[in-house]
Amino acid sequence: MRGTQLPVVTNLYSSRERVADIAGAGDDTFCRRWSELVSRAADSQGAAIATVERPTTLVAGKLSDLPLLTYHAKDAGPYFTSAIYLAKHPDTGTPNLSFHRSMYVSDSELRVRLGDTHNLAAYYRAAEARDEPLEAVLLLGAAPEIFMGACASIPEGASELDLAATLAGTAIASYQGTTVDLPVPASSQVVVEGRFLPHERRSEGPFGEFLGYYVPEAENPVFEVTAVYWQPDAVFHSILCGSAEDHVPMQAVNAAKTFAHLDARLPGILDVSCAPGFMNTTIRIRQAYEGHARQVLLAAFSADMDYNKLCIVVDEDDDPADIAAAIRAFVNRGRVDHRVMVIDDVPGFYRDPHRDHWGRVGIDATRPFGRSDEFVKKSIPGVEDIDPDDYL
Repeated sequence: MRGTQLPVVTNLYSSRERVADIAGAGDDTFCRRWSELVSRAADSQGAAIATVERPTTLVAGKLSDLPLLTYHAKDAGPYFTSAIYLAKHPDTGTPNLSFHRSMYVSDSELRVRLGDTHNLAAYYRAAEARDEPLEAVLLLGAAPEIFMGACASIPEGASELDLAATLAGTAIASYQGTTVDLPVPASSQVVVEGRFLPHERRSEGPFGEFLGYYVPEAENPVFEVTAVYWQPDAVFHSILCGSAEDHVPMQAVNAAKTFAHLDARLPGILDVSCAPGFMNTTIRIRQAYEGHARQVLLAAFSADMDYNKLCIVVDEDDDPADIAAAIRAFVNRGRVDHRVMVIDDVPGFYRDPHRDHWGRVGIDATRPFGRSDEFVKKSIPGVEDIDPDDYL
């Protein structure tokens, strides 16, 4: 890329199939496999790190040596969009991995969006309560297990590093940071060390976010940079916010969170999808009794208070990732006025000063219970055996 020493790569995680492969889902659904991985990581004994010697070949530099990309017309400046922060809770020492957009200001300063409900925000508040900075390392170009671990929503007290190690099948090889008391995963392409300054907020934004609109300028935490270095053959990972690479991994882990919540409470939960966005969730079930779908909807609303704004329940022969098919099933399988559930005035997405995301809507797109023979999908015999090459 012109103006920088490092090549830029993007679109690495835009495929549902690739994300499922990283999780080792095999013939199982991603949701079930991911739920098992999260459970195993939560039960681990915290042996996620294998300490190794710091490589002598690392290249030291500064932020302005990296690709400084401005993505959208009204962005306030260049952003690091694949920024994974690793920090430890100042009281418990529990490590955390999480994504946070980071605006470049100078070689010594980034301004970082920490959502109120994010774990790193809680870590930062705990450090501020002690009038101390919060040390962190920013990883750009992390290994797939680190990337997916940073996407995860896991039980309180567990660490995303444990999940990354569970995904990798081995402890994460890490060396000690140079200016911070933190482990640095050795696979990281680019590393930025530093600390969040306590009681310091400065202007960040606007920025074109994942919902497709600009997040306005706001006062956000300041990250003081203390070291920047990269591997000699490093590749810089860039994510276009709102692209498939931004959406697909988060859709997958959010769906898995809802799946685990439902599977622990109700029978017949087969799969969950949050495609094509974040605010919608489609649940595939095997109907067991009349009213089953309505119970699933009620439970789904409470599974994720940020994102489960529109929930749809479909039958076992429907693809939950095909929302167009779900809508067709809804309008073709019975009365629309009896199969919609509206719950008013429930808070939703945390960044919502005008209450645009309040409320919940549930849609039952399943067949009427006991009448499945009337709604058998038509098929054409032998179509699966047709080879177009025989006719071309």
